[in-house]
Amino acid sequence: MKIGIIIAIERELKSFLESGESITEDTLGKKKIYHTKMYGHDISAILSGYGEIDAAASTQILITHFGCELVINFGVAGAIVPGLKVEDIFLVEKVCNYDYDVSPIDPVKKHQYEEYEDEYIPLDDGLIEIVKKEMPTIKTVAVASGGRFIDKVEDKENLAALGCQICDMEIAAIARVCLQNDARCLSIKCISDTYEGDGGDFNANVIRSAGVAFAMLRQVLQIISA
Repeated sequence: MKIGIIIAIERELKSFLESGESITEDTLGKKKIYHTKMYGHDISAILSGYGEIDAAASTQILITHFGCELVINFGVAGAIVPGLKVEDIFLVEKVCNYDYDVSPIDPVKKHQYEEYEDEYIPLDDGLIEIVKKEMPTIKTVAVASGGRFIDKVEDKENLAALGCQICDMEIAAIARVCLQNDARCLSIKCISDTYEGDGGDFNANVIRSAGVAFAMLRQVLQIISA
């Protein structure tokens, strides 16, 4: 299978580059792309940069230029509910774009795209079930995704009220673009900063937590190769 991997920042990329695989590098425009093979899959990984706009552009590059049938995002996320710990790992089930709202002009809920039944953008249910069957202890999660780094408790509580447990800056765009292109989408997120944490915790934990997420990605690639 041709699989694209979206990696937001250099510190998350580190675990991929140090994986021991034979990796070639090229560029498309201003984006760096890395090619390798893992568990029989042709892998194209792209360093997207922070945020929804760069993530959307990178996802479209993987699908259009490299023919990726599945796009996987791995990396770190912030906890927006108490009780989650650094290095807790999750498979993303659905995502709410908390920046999106056309409810004042269209008959939809706040944050809802009209083609979805609620305010959540779904990821690939079939692949999620395959992974859960092989890894029954894996936890699934709903993500609040938008264009800001969230470090204030008040903001975390507001996002948690949407029914989410963690937050990031990319997966809403990735999932949305995949669905628009009939491509499949998975995401693996590892906590870098807790409900009580802030940007300092993110900086202290991002490399280690991204490594945990990448280790889970390797397991997922093995499962979908079977």
